[in-house]
Amino acid sequence: MTADDDILVTGAAGFLGSAIVRQALARGLRVRALVRPNRPHRNLEGLPVHTVVGDMCDGAAMESALSGVRYLFHVAADYRLWAANPEEIVHTNTTGTEAVMQAARLCGVERIVYTSSVATLRVAGATAPVSEDAPMDAAEAIGAYKRSKVLAERLVERMVAESGLPAVIVNPSTPIGPRDVRPTPTGRIILEAAAGKMPAYVDTGLNLVHVDDVAEGHFLALDHGSIGERYILGGQDVSLQQMLQDIAALTGRRAPTLQLPRWPLYPLAHLAEAVARLSGREPFITVDGLDMSRYRMFFSSDKARRVLGYRPRSYQEGLRDALAWFRETGYLH
Repeated sequence: MTADDDILVTGAAGFLGSAIVRQALARGLRVRALVRPNRPHRNLEGLPVHTVVGDMCDGAAMESALSGVRYLFHVAADYRLWAANPEEIVHTNTTGTEAVMQAARLCGVERIVYTSSVATLRVAGATAPVSEDAPMDAAEAIGAYKRSKVLAERLVERMVAESGLPAVIVNPSTPIGPRDVRPTPTGRIILEAAAGKMPAYVDTGLNLVHVDDVAEGHFLALDHGSIGERYILGGQDVSLQQMLQDIAALTGRRAPTLQLPRWPLYPLAHLAEAVARLSGREPFITVDGLDMSRYRMFFSSDKARRVLGYRPRSYQEGLRDALAWFRETGYLH
């Protein structure tokens, strides 16, 4: 990898994509940043990148964007846990991934890092943190997002096996940190808790990781990963209760102590989704989210540590950086 290398980052204005762009620039790479039409590019403001406006589902547009590119980071995805039409999520994440990968193959891209997700791994029945050896079938997936990521990951694996696609797959867990513009579902939890609007919690857990460490892991995968292999880019396994306690400590609020059973929350989730269909705004609580919360989504990054040299920092640093950015940008008062 040299300063003369052109790379393309899809989803470059997003939470993770913009972190990858910054790491690329720090390495002296020339960056093409693919962004969707009519979407805010706030995370790219002031950065010396060549912005390419296009839809990843448009094969011709992707061929144009990838012409002369040596390395591709395909980060873009429709990351929503709810949509009025769930098949929109599936279509974007599967059709888009296929169009991007076909264009990369036709343009002779030398190496690809494909951003999948730990959503493609089976946590049901797990008694220990889950590794790359537990792939999920699409039929098992809870919700359109998880199903779409399983289907897209399998598509990339088939293209590696059948057409020699030079792709390495990374499976980030749950990134937190600065520049969460939208914000993501986890960012919304951080904001609600920091504002004192989460007086209770359910018994669940997440694997939380600083977004900049996930970005670093992408470059480690580019440099040291094996074609067709998967690498979990995670951080620390944390219960939701512990996460809320840590946010309370950082914001000077009282930590919630009330643990709720799930079953009374389902009517609220159905109501929130009905309101969302009218308002067009994504609900804070969803049926799929409650279904997912039945499992502790704990994961092992041992393979990435061993093979790639991946070394994520404490997840509390991600919380601190997220809260600082939310304050600086007016999300949190």
